[in-house]
Formats: sequence, C-alpha cells, structure tokens
Amino acid sequence: MNRRHFIQSLTALAAVPACAATNEWNLNYMLASSMYGNLPLAEILPEAKKTGATGIELWPKKHGTQREELDVIGVEKFEAMLKDHMISFGGTTRYDLGPFALANEIKLVKQLGGSFIVTGGAGEFKVTPEQLKKNVKDFVEKMKPHAAIAAEHGVEIGIENHINNLIDTPDSLRWLADDIRNIPGLGIALAPYHLPQDTALLTDLIKHTDQKMTLFYAWEHGLGCMKPMPKEDEIQQLPGRGKLDWKPLLAALREIKFTGPTEIFMHPTPRGIPIMPTSAEVTAEILRAKNHLDALI
Repeated sequence: MNRRHFIQSLTALAAVPACAATNEWNLNYMLASSMYGNLPLAEILPEAKKTGATGIELWPKKHGTQREELDVIGVEKFEAMLKDHMISFGGTTRYDLGPFALANEIKLVKQLGGSFIVTGGAGEFKVTPEQLKKNVKDFVEKMKPHAAIAAEHGVEIGIENHINNLIDTPDSLRWLADDIRNIPGLGIALAPYHLPQDTALLTDLIKHTDQKMTLFYAWEHGLGCMKPMPKEDEIQQLPGRGKLDWKPLLAALREIKFTGPTEIFMHPTPRGIPIMPTSAEVTAEILRAKNHLDALI
C-alpha cells in the first residue's frame, strides 16, 4: 500500500467512531425529588447521581417538601449543595401556583440555571369536543404573555396532561401541541400514566408533540396510584414493573430526537412518602427502571 492510500485508510478508520457517535441516542435522566417523599435535600442529593440522573427537579407539598426547603435554606446554600454532589438543577413542578402565577418562579429557575417549570392547564374540560378545542385555544392565548416571560429567561413552561384537567384527553393534548407550535417558552410535559395504555396511541402522541415536549415521564399506569395497595402492586407504575411495552415509546422519542429531561416517575399513596421504605431502596428502584429502559434502547 502506498503512502497516500495508507493515510486515506487511517483517515477512514478514524472517522468511524465519530460517525457512530453521531448516531447514538440516550435518555437524559432527571430526578424528581418527590420520589423521596418529604426527605430533606441533604439526604436526597447524595443519591441523585446514583440514579443515573444529571439533574434534579424540586417538588412542593403535598408530594414533597424540597421546594419549600429551598426557600428556607436559600439559593446560595442550595447551589453549594448541588456543586458538592455534582448534580445540576433542572426546574420545578408548581401545580400549586397554576399556569398564570409563575413570574417569580421563572426568575428563580433561571437564577439556578434550570430550564423548565411543570404545571397544569386551566379551563373548563367537562364540555363537548368542539367547546374543549376552543377552550384549549383560549388557554393558549391567555398563556402567551407568561410564555414570553419564560422564553425571555430561557425557561419553558411544560403543561402536563393530567386527569380532571383541561389537557386530559389525547385530542386535547394534540390540540395543545398544535396551538403552541410557534410559541417559545411553552411546551408539554407528557405523562403516559394519564393516557390510555395503548402503545400505538402513545407513540403517536410523542411524535405529534415532537419538539414541544418539555419533559417526558417514564411513568405507566400499572394498577394506579389513588388508593393504598401492596408495594409490589404500587410500583407497577414504573418501567419494567408494569405491563406497558416501552420499546415503541423509546423508538418514537428517538425518532423525534428528544434530548430533554426524562423522569422515571410514580406516585405513592399517601403522597409525601418515599416510593420505597428507605432512600437507598428508592435509589435502587429508580436505577432498576433506568437499566430496563437503557437495555431496550
């Protein structure tokens, strides 16, 4: 082989890993503090990286107390704790504030380097399909000034599809996605738990939401979360514990090139307790679900 061909061969070989790398896709895991119930940040943050998460999202009462704890300890101390445990800040869930009172929260999330706030929709939902479609459009109009503030701060407000909420049905979710397509600062926090457990439907909704997906919950319905039940039944909300086939959903996420935060998630009963008896067991259960999803990828 002459020198020119030899150099060309080396160049081609060197390019292979780079090309392969561009085809890689993985989930970007975010830890919901509520998975640890009302445990303090000092106990949760040492566990965060062990779960495979790169960042943490703070929840308020009744699901957790970490958002209130942030107000008590202050931004500087919280930032120091994040640095000590090499974990970033993702954002907050603020159903308690609602979608129209997030101005101060947006500024705080921005200050901490976060990128999202999850909340619910607002408006009458027990109406005809035609009226519901109009109500979704009206909600989006009301959200425009709030979305503008969020976008100005580099934050996105993610509206979660939630039972007994304006954004409850698959159709309302599609309408929301369509109506916010060109509105910066406003997106969707997609929760499969609150939707029919039909993989074709769920994959279609993932693709329809596309680049407007603020956050994705790796959360299936299982046996529900509205009444006490044995722990082995309750944790069927988690990937690999319940019956939902996650592979098509992951394929859809890959197709839309979703790189936003994914939270392995469930609700315990009663709210405010860790999903497992100890913090170490919570971490192990989240990691087990992560490994299940990663194996499918």
